[in-house]
Amino acid sequence: MTPSEQLALLKRGAIEIISESELLAKLKKGKPLRVKAGFDPTSPDLHLGHTVLLQKMKQFQDLGHEVIFIIGDYTAKIGDPSGRNETRPALSQEQIGKNVVTYKDQVFKILDRKKARVVYNSEWLGKMSAEDLIRLASKKTVSRMLERDDFEKRYRGEIPISIHEFLYPLLQGQDSVEVRADVELGGTDQKFNLLVGRDLQKEAGQESQVVMTLPLLIGTDGVQKMSKSYGNSIGVNETPKEMFGKIMSVSDDLMWNYYELLTDASLPEVKKLHPKEAKKRLALEIVERFHDKSQAQDAAEEFDKVFSKKEKPSDIPETVFKGDHLLVDLLSQCGGFKSKTQIRQLITQGAVSVNEKRVTDIGFRLTGPGQYLVRAGKRWFNKIVIS
Repeated sequence: MTPSEQLALLKRGAIEIISESELLAKLKKGKPLRVKAGFDPTSPDLHLGHTVLLQKMKQFQDLGHEVIFIIGDYTAKIGDPSGRNETRPALSQEQIGKNVVTYKDQVFKILDRKKARVVYNSEWLGKMSAEDLIRLASKKTVSRMLERDDFEKRYRGEIPISIHEFLYPLLQGQDSVEVRADVELGGTDQKFNLLVGRDLQKEAGQESQVVMTLPLLIGTDGVQKMSKSYGNSIGVNETPKEMFGKIMSVSDDLMWNYYELLTDASLPEVKKLHPKEAKKRLALEIVERFHDKSQAQDAAEEFDKVFSKKEKPSDIPETVFKGDHLLVDLLSQCGGFKSKTQIRQLITQGAVSVNEKRVTDIGFRLTGPGQYLVRAGKRWFNKIVIS
């Protein structure tokens, strides 16, 4: 591709590029660019929201550029304050280590392992002395830090801001200096951090990186950003059937957003399809990416069986209990729900059935001995046995 054609492809889904002219100039040099993105291993699981950045990194890889995947095992100890209204809890080194292992396994379901450079920022940040850190902290003023949106809101709302949180953008920026990044990718909530990297590179006598921000993927609820804590995420390690079903549950409007950010499909071509067919194609592509073609097809057939033909799933889990219990308590112990409050809401809304009879009383009990087929919502089934 010519530099202009590369730029056109890379712009897809991006919110902002600072600046397009700089990126085009870098592409015109005809040398592979060093493209950086950092991920702090603050939890063991990645979801599709995380893969928006990975998908963009894959585009750079396919164009022949060098991708630098930075695992923030050092910065994870601080916790990125981006978009936060409170200080993040500290993670132990043991927790971070466990999360790192699963991160790498999941990341290379998208990136080409052979074409990616994986580094840990503890390699250089962990060697900084107190004098080095003081020198780095002198690069920014408190007033400049308070211009950052989330810090300003917390300051105005008299919500505590710990001094170590001010260090985070500086340490992330130092990462860019260390790897001599040409481009850094991040979510829209990362813009301040990414710009700090540009400033620090300039002070270090390097050519400033281009900043590319990408949107935060909206979760399956169609309202909030995708997050495990919001209960609206689609995990990279979820089963094919879970993944397929969740993608089929998103709204038609949100589906187009998923196509743009998570695939390379031609949007004009896909929009010629009926929305239901387009959504099935999206679900097949995503499931095949993280599993394989055979499992994706099996998930599609199972979905059609349960939701189109109204048949029961072929692999309903079975859970055994002793004694009589409230249905709310049983479902909570079976798992798959955010809270008992959610279960009570499903019951009062008439979304729960026992042996194909709707239950609307939150005081409903299951008594034994007996077997009960319980369904909650569209996708949750369980065969509960009371002994």
